[in-house]
Amino acid sequence: MKLSDFYYELPESLIAQFPPEKRGDSRLLCLNGSTGKIEDDHFSSFIDRVNENDLLVFNNTKVMPARLYGQKQSGGKVEILIERLLDGSTALAHVRASKSPKPGSQILLDDGFILKVIDRKDSLFVLQSSEVDMMSVMAEAGHMPLPPYITREDGSDDESRYQTVYAEKTGAVAAPTAGLHFTDEMLQGLSDKGVRSVFVTLHVGAGTFQPVRVDNLDEHQMHEEYVELGQQVVDAVAETRKLGGRVIAIGTTSVRSLESAASSGTLQTYQGDTQLFIRPGFQFNVVDVMLTNFHLPESTLLMLVSAFAGYENIMQAYRHAVKHQYRFFSYGDAMWIEKRI
Repeated sequence: MKLSDFYYELPESLIAQFPPEKRGDSRLLCLNGSTGKIEDDHFSSFIDRVNENDLLVFNNTKVMPARLYGQKQSGGKVEILIERLLDGSTALAHVRASKSPKPGSQILLDDGFILKVIDRKDSLFVLQSSEVDMMSVMAEAGHMPLPPYITREDGSDDESRYQTVYAEKTGAVAAPTAGLHFTDEMLQGLSDKGVRSVFVTLHVGAGTFQPVRVDNLDEHQMHEEYVELGQQVVDAVAETRKLGGRVIAIGTTSVRSLESAASSGTLQTYQGDTQLFIRPGFQFNVVDVMLTNFHLPESTLLMLVSAFAGYENIMQAYRHAVKHQYRFFSYGDAMWIEKRI
């Protein structure tokens, strides 16, 4: 398949610029990948769709206030997006400026912090803070890194709403957005029902928003993202299989974590980067159901859900979502997708 196969028309008015007034007050489009059947529902019904022996797999990454503003020594304006921390004082970052800063130069942030440009690695820059650690710089001067399709400035509400209620391990520059729908009350309700939950960590990188630049998908190279998946997850999946339950991945990041750790055919513990590219033809080894938001045209995430539920089924579901005016992308509505068998 080619990149152009994954294009669809999306009115700009359907791109959610703000979260719903109340967390979890979203619509839920349900798709059966085996039959192609589509149902319109509300996210509050999620708890009714999950069975006692099912296992929910959440991504507990926490979004960093990774966007920084400042200027070069020459006075030119600079926008920085921290991609990942290399150590306490050093980070790998995207830098947007009229002219790229050179190694050895300094960037003066608007809040008075100074970052030194240490090196360049391909399109990214190695930046170092010599005064305080990089987390402190972001805590004081950073902004929530809202995705490029949200065309407004970040506000105080985004500090909590562009973060899952169970976020724990800091390191992402984008939220695992399927998890944004969950409230503490719903998580408690699922637990009271007897549904088990486990957590993986995948630190979502800015590369998740980078467009695929080749029409021949064989030539596309996925960006790297850091994954941690422990023995507790491996054991919980095995127990779920024994009980006849389903593994339900909350978000494409949980899907990529599980399937990266099961690339040998058997789920194992995993710690390190993944560049797993899931597209039609991929053999899923772990996930039975996924919850996800709607994804950009011609994106690798649209390819992932197409692999899971079938290309025609997904494209039909997206046409349905556009026709019925679902809200799209990070702050938008959700999909419940059962794997094509």
